Amino acid sequence: MRPRRLQVSGGQLETAWWGPGPADAPTLVLLHEGLGSVELWRDVPQRLAALTGWGVFAYSRFGYGRSDPTPLPRPMTYMHHEAQMVLPEVLEAAGIRRCVLVGHSDGGSIAAIYAGSVAPKASWPDSARPPKTLKGPITQDAPRHDVVGLVTIAAHFFVEDLNIASIERIKQEYETGGLRQRMARYHQDVDVAFRGWNGAWLDPDFRNFDIIALLPNIRVPILALQGAEDPYGTDSNSTFWKPMFDRG
Repeated sequence: MRPRRLQVSGGQLETAWWGPGPADAPTLVLLHEGLGSVELWRDVPQRLAALTGWGVFAYSRFGYGRSDPTPLPRPMTYMHHEAQMVLPEVLEAAGIRRCVLVGHSDGGSIAAIYAGSVAPKASWPDSARPPKTLKGPITQDAPRHDVVGLVTIAAHFFVEDLNIASIERIKQEYETGGLRQRMARYHQDVDVAFRGWNGAWLDPDFRNFDIIALLPNIRVPILALQGAEDPYGTDSNSTFWKPMFDRG
């Protein structure tokens, strides 16, 4: 692992590289889950680099790991902001061009928003334009990076009752159990990391989170994974990929 602090307009981010750099091979860009960080990918990046021969790049989003903090509460559009504003700048600052985005949970949603938002204007029929409330702005003029594939692992495209029930339970574990202590090993400000995510998801307005309208705009191969016993989501999300798989 090659750790590095990456400067972007919002501050400094904790990042790490495994395997070859972007000048020598394509890159797998890892986007962590709602309570994740660079360190919490554990040995996955090293194994991916060894198996594929590609470079692997991961970063901790603001408020996570050893990255700079972020103010709370997080806005309801925090995943749109990450996908459409922060991620393009991260890819640019890291020198990444040809890559596959690999996102877990919130990271999967961020990857899908990026792939469905950074698109030529011609691909945006009015019927696919998300409203501006919780759907976030469309940044069609963002830098064009050569994203050649998308892997989502338990991504969220809309809010399910199961999401909320599990997130309510984990809040109790954080406040009364050992979760806070375990998380503190990986985050320099554990309360920001946890409450930024948990507070946003449990806000009643977050029920309006819905990125289904963006999915048809994705024009790269997709591998979408969903665990059958995932406590944070069901395979109801996977049905929205089927029309894209059918179109070939």
